[in-house]
Amino acid sequence: MKAVITVTGRDSEGIIAAVSTYCAEHHVNILDISQSVLSEFFAMIMLADIDKVSVPFAAFADGLAALGKARGLDIRAMHEDIFNTMHHI
Repeated sequence: MKAVITVTGRDSEGIIAAVSTYCAEHHVNILDISQSVLSEFFAMIMLADIDKVSVPFAAFADGLAALGKARGLDIRAMHEDIFNTMHHI
């Protein structure tokens, strides 16, 4: 299974490192990543393989949100099933 992870907020050093380290610590593999800095604003979207995630997905997503809050960012993780359902016509 896969998850879509989004990160938005003011740019600062180490955002990608912090998110990718959190993923690695929970056995989540990053499959694809795209990021952009627009003026002082940072935006990133990641596609991650969550087949081996070490905690329930909700706990993983909550941990990412907490990481974001601590860094002044909005970090969200959405299971691919929900993402696909939301974007199905």
